[in-house]
Amino acid sequence: MSYQVEEVNGCTKKIVFSFESLDLTTEIKNELVKKQKTVSLKGFRKGKAPLSVVQKMYGPQLESEALNSFIQNQMYEAISKEDLRVVGYPNFENMNYEPGKSVSFDAVVEIFPTVKLKDMSGLSFTKDSVEFQESDLDDMKKNYLNSKAEMVEVKDDSVGLDKGLFAVMNFQGEMPNGEKPENMKGEEFLLEIGSGQFIPGFEDQMVGMKKGDKKTLEVTFPADYQAADLQNALVKFEVELLEIKEKNYPEFSDELAKEFGFDSVADFETKNKANLVDQKDRAAKQKLNQEILEKLVDENSFDIPAALVAQQENHLKEDVKRTLSQQGFNEQMMQDYFEKWSGDLTDKAKFQVRSGLILDAIAKEHNIEANEADFDKKLEEVAKTSGLEMDQIKSFYSKDERMKNNLMFAIREEKTFEKIYDFLTIK
Repeated sequence: MSYQVEEVNGCTKKIVFSFESLDLTTEIKNELVKKQKTVSLKGFRKGKAPLSVVQKMYGPQLESEALNSFIQNQMYEAISKEDLRVVGYPNFENMNYEPGKSVSFDAVVEIFPTVKLKDMSGLSFTKDSVEFQESDLDDMKKNYLNSKAEMVEVKDDSVGLDKGLFAVMNFQGEMPNGEKPENMKGEEFLLEIGSGQFIPGFEDQMVGMKKGDKKTLEVTFPADYQAADLQNALVKFEVELLEIKEKNYPEFSDELAKEFGFDSVADFETKNKANLVDQKDRAAKQKLNQEILEKLVDENSFDIPAALVAQQENHLKEDVKRTLSQQGFNEQMMQDYFEKWSGDLTDKAKFQVRSGLILDAIAKEHNIEANEADFDKKLEEVAKTSGLEMDQIKSFYSKDERMKNNLMFAIREEKTFEKIYDFLTIK
């Protein structure tokens, strides 16, 4: 054996290669033939120059390429023989080559770690209770009726602003240095209180204002606000409430229910009660699963491959870029954002890699896989909640292998959590 494997840490191996005698005749011949087929030399048609001429012209280059081919082949043979699950591409170190005599080098490779988890049986968690509330159904009806609602003025001047009502207002912002920018000014601006459309704290301070009231609001812009000069800035807003409006919704009748694709009001309520409970249950499970993952990550320490972290961080960064772009961020603003929050992205990537390896280890231990029956069952759930036909959904996933693979991965993860529940105390 011309190599030795050394352990650097739980997910990194160093393969130390040493060849006391080195014969690259075969590799050089292979490189020579490849070069002959592509090279154009004066006096010869492309690919027809004699091997001796090609070797004379490209000898040193071919020897270098042959050496590289030899190193690559030796490395992959060792990886295969040692059954190493390599992540990313190896780093080569300590290269020592004596032409025609010997070569030695190290290949440092990252591998998937062996994850051995601590006993989970003593862990206890609480899942949020899932209860149907009539107010949830009322809110859903309002969402359906939004396009048919009429905006009207509240005539009673004693009524104060509250969440769900609309303010018609004039406002002007003042910077800490006294400047009053035009982009912080609004006239007869319509704002729904509680919508979260404005800077956090703005709408809350307007609650209770009555028609004709004037008020000075003080808000602190978020640390990650898109404009760098406003991050963490304390800004005053002079606000004048001109009018209070509300939405008048029509009665949710059988006729309107049919317009929305239901047989009647009763049909709407029956179907959406079940959907609302399902949504709440999914949200409660997602919260529980996140708490479980955080505990398992905290309880189980092991080395993770830097290559996986970098890969996951890139995925997160692309997702954030898409979101920021939709919010109007330009390239410079994005660069400022990532410079400020890069540490958070790295921490999140590390958590996701570590938790993913933990779930994968549990799934393998219990032979958990997602099959076609699981896939069909999941599509039925999607059809039920989305209102789409099963054939439409199946056709969508059949056309996009990547989307199907992502869904199968999610199904496997769900089944893994179901197995995890068996070992825990869940109240």
